[in-house]
Amino acid sequence: MSDFFKNKRIVVTGGAGFLGRYVVEGLRNRSCGNILVPGIEDYNLIRLDDINRMYDDMKPDIVIHLAAVVGGIGANREHPARFFYENLMMGVQLIELARLRNIGKFVAIGTICAYPKFTPVPFAEEKLWDGYPEETNAPYGLAKKMLLVQSQAYRSEYGFNSIFLLPVNLYGPRDNFDPSSSHVIPALIKKCEDAIELGSDHIVCWGTGSPSREFIYAADAAEGILLATEYYNKSEPVNIGAGFEITIKELAEKIAELTGFTGEIRWDDSKPDGQPRRCLDTSRAKKLFGFEARTSFDEGLKKTVRWYRQNKR
Repeated sequence: MSDFFKNKRIVVTGGAGFLGRYVVEGLRNRSCGNILVPGIEDYNLIRLDDINRMYDDMKPDIVIHLAAVVGGIGANREHPARFFYENLMMGVQLIELARLRNIGKFVAIGTICAYPKFTPVPFAEEKLWDGYPEETNAPYGLAKKMLLVQSQAYRSEYGFNSIFLLPVNLYGPRDNFDPSSSHVIPALIKKCEDAIELGSDHIVCWGTGSPSREFIYAADAAEGILLATEYYNKSEPVNIGAGFEITIKELAEKIAELTGFTGEIRWDDSKPDGQPRRCLDTSRAKKLFGFEARTSFDEGLKKTVRWYRQNKR
């Protein structure tokens, strides 16, 4: 590894969160001695005054902006306005004040939800503007997408070094298993584990099971973000993914097998499926900064199930 991070002050917003903890670990492994994580109890990053105070206190050379208001389909349907406003205001104001302070680099983290609903698979970055996002998560996806517009505009007018990355769905140990806000993998793991404990003969899953998704192990996503932070300095968006897809039905069956749940999997088709397919073209990340996901899906799922069993109490 190089000494790129060694003497730099790196602010990681959301550094205490799921992905953030892996990014912080990756920075420590790179001998970064000045990793600064603004706590939500100290800085409300939706408020301009708090962002100014955070920058005054931390004086970063680089900002990696991971903080976000996120959730699964249910949470997106329940809080579309909150997801739009809070994600937009955090990102836009963090970038603007970073530009005014001549901070050396800003790494904006987008979302696969920014892609159009019917993007051809695999999703290539050039297709990002070819339609409207899937309705259930469009407010969140569009709020994040505006950071790409801002990033490109600021590079063009001000020469500000901001990059924009698009991670696919994350999973792994330390994920959010709260059923009111979790994504599909932790939700399915919890459903299966709860059913085993209660002796239930079935679980109920949202939708039809027919949509496909791609998932990346969170530690791999963190590695991609840090490689881009060090080596990538252009305006084009870059996908961060593992380059495969699996249907939700196949995923549920795989998780049932890994957890030992042998009951019936029932599908509630009154609930939305979300985007029909998701799978990224990951060739740009490999070409521009040498990133490829390393953790196999089966290996990552086993580690996630094991962590949940050890920590669910």
